[in-house]
Amino acid sequence: MGKVYIVGAGPGDVDLITVKGLKCIQQADVILYDRLINKELLEYAKPNAELIFVGKLPKLHGVIQDRIHQLLVENANQGKIVTRLKGGDPFVFGRGAEEAEVLVEAGISFEVVPGITAGIAAPAYAGIPVTHRHFGSSFAIVTGHMREGKEDDIHWKGLAESVDTLAIYMGVGNLPYITEQLLKYKRDPQTPVALIHWGTTKQQRTIVGTLSTIVDIAHKEKIQNPSMIIIGEVVKMHEKIAWFEQSNQILQEISV
Repeated sequence: MGKVYIVGAGPGDVDLITVKGLKCIQQADVILYDRLINKELLEYAKPNAELIFVGKLPKLHGVIQDRIHQLLVENANQGKIVTRLKGGDPFVFGRGAEEAEVLVEAGISFEVVPGITAGIAAPAYAGIPVTHRHFGSSFAIVTGHMREGKEDDIHWKGLAESVDTLAIYMGVGNLPYITEQLLKYKRDPQTPVALIHWGTTKQQRTIVGTLSTIVDIAHKEKIQNPSMIIIGEVVKMHEKIAWFEQSNQILQEISV
């Protein structure tokens, strides 16, 4: 029997993968990798490793996920070491638990290797701590992607009233709805909001506004996914400690 490693590749910066995650790439016979992982990580694979792209496409998530399950089981049953490489952390909106369930049912040995999730890493690279002694003692990780045809079951009232900082994944397309819900439940319209596009990569770009202005700003700046939405007073720290983008700007000026 083979074995499967369900590995979090981190948020984008190739150096943010864990040591154990890198070892799983290096020893794998087969690597099933997602669309948003840093492709440089695949350069650490063995020369004869089979690399299989299993990135999701719009409206084909279910079909592709079933195929992923099939590939995991088939390759492990052939005695291979399989690394399932996911962006961020496999258990944070990564469907890693679903894949683990399939492996349990098939009697296949597996391990889960956590990764750094974008909800913490992207704001950190933008100079935004998700908690701060003066600005926020609680934060929540929220999906901004509502399943098609399904009623929204997110508890916006509780999020608006009780959580200092919100880190919202996959939410740019639903940004008007998200801001509408938070304002509906009396979140201050002047609450700072940051959108961090391609966080932790050289393409990182951060725009800042408030709950009442961010939709117009995002439209004007043409911000798209992949982007993290950070909502809360901690966003005020961006202007002061945006270390990563400042470093990138200096490097660009030197290269010119």
